[in-house]
Amino acid sequence: MTSRRPNSTASEGGTSDRSRNKRGTAQKVAAMRRQQARRERRSRTLLMGAMAVVAIVLVGAAGWGLTRLAAQPEPQAALPAAMSGDGTAMPPWPLPADPVALAKDAGLRVEPMEGTARHFHAHLDVIVDGEAVVVPANLGIHPEGNAMSELHTHDERGVLHVEAPTADKRYTLGQVFAQWDVRLDEDALGGLEADGENSLRAYVDGELHKGDPSRIELTEHRQIALVYGPEDADVEVPAEYDFKPGE
Repeated sequence: MTSRRPNSTASEGGTSDRSRNKRGTAQKVAAMRRQQARRERRSRTLLMGAMAVVAIVLVGAAGWGLTRLAAQPEPQAALPAAMSGDGTAMPPWPLPADPVALAKDAGLRVEPMEGTARHFHAHLDVIVDGEAVVVPANLGIHPEGNAMSELHTHDERGVLHVEAPTADKRYTLGQVFAQWDVRLDEDALGGLEADGENSLRAYVDGELHKGDPSRIELTEHRQIALVYGPEDADVEVPAEYDFKPGE
């Protein structure tokens, strides 16, 4: 009886095919993994790019908002209500007996010491029939010198001192006349009234002011002039005042 040997060639061929199939499958898997990795990297790149764009937009918007806030001026306090003194005497008008009480009535602080938050000077000329009327010294200052208003005078030059305890207040010419106890409005200066033949005009830095002169705001080195007299009178109105050095 003749024995048979296994077909070694067929067996080897089958092994080789299986090996090739395994390598092919492994290569496909590796290729798929590389493709997946590329997709993930691309997704991450796109996501990071989008996040960067959003961050730039947010930073830009924040910067724009801060710029807008910085550019906006701080809110300014309102001017005091229109006011004046009650006196209707004819000029000259002397210093009242109690200017401190009148200062308080005008909404001005009265303290033993001058305020330091804000300090500036304006100037007032009062001209009646072409003649200067003296603005008295010590308006807003206690007769004993132990207290003063934040708006006051020291001498008869017409220099108005503002030495305020806060930086946000505003001051008007009406407050000066309230402390002086002299009436001031569009039609009257003390006992002087605009009657058709005579007029009352106000000037700020040499320019005619329209409206109630008591509402003129006092600001740094502002030159204010009140002129009463005949309508057609030619009066030289100062446009500025020569303050002392450091004043």
